[in-house]
Amino acid sequence: MPVHSLKTMTSDELCVGPWRPHRPRRPIAALYGSPGPKYALPGLIGAFQHDPTKYKAPMFSFGARHEEANTSCSPGPTYLIPSNMTRMGRSVTPAFSLLGRPKQLQLSQVPGPGQYSPERSGKMTIRSAPAYSLFGRRRDRSTAHTPGPATYTLPPMLGHKTVVAPSAPNYTLQGRSKTASFHEDRNKTPGPAAYNVVDPYIYRQKPPQYSIKGRNFAPEENTKTPGPGAHYPERVTFTKAKAPSFTFGLRHSQYLAPLIVNQEE
Repeated sequence: MPVHSLKTMTSDELCVGPWRPHRPRRPIAALYGSPGPKYALPGLIGAFQHDPTKYKAPMFSFGARHEEANTSCSPGPTYLIPSNMTRMGRSVTPAFSLLGRPKQLQLSQVPGPGQYSPERSGKMTIRSAPAYSLFGRRRDRSTAHTPGPATYTLPPMLGHKTVVAPSAPNYTLQGRSKTASFHEDRNKTPGPAAYNVVDPYIYRQKPPQYSIKGRNFAPEENTKTPGPGAHYPERVTFTKAKAPSFTFGLRHSQYLAPLIVNQEE
């Protein structure tokens, strides 16, 4: 069949049978491709690849100490000013430079009209049925250890561990306890002397308590008391105003290393 006759045919004439191309009525699994659970969650520690949905604390960096600028790096007045340099600029005659011949521009290598095949654009211009291809198994899925269907179990419907259905109250049976039983050893029970008497001031009103100290004697003639020369009335600042006083301390450097003395044995 010639090519000009295919262009005159409609899409209904190209299809075979009553089937016509149309959109799928419901989602098809083949239309959606997913790589599976191969992506890892972003971390919560560090500055790079941090989870954007979580709070990130501020970060600070410590820079290196810069070297002190050397102020004596100038060469001094050793420059020689050319004789043709004036305040308006350099006073010279016009000069010209010689350059090589530029390379010839290459012709544009673009495809011509004969390199296209419009007869092969059937699926691009005319609606056609969907086509599927079969590929081999992907290599990245061979190492995936995903659980199978038998790994999961449904919750039970009987007993006290039901999740969906309501359960009746459950009761457990335990063995007989040795405490307060007929075969309990009474000799191992504590007697009346094992308990301490409770202080009555804990559950009743507590009266005031007093303490007894030693006797204080009045000063006698041989008692050592301070004389008039032991007092300094000129230093008293409680009864009269005093001018402010200042002290001068030593300036300590924060880079000063402590003195380490080697102790000889």
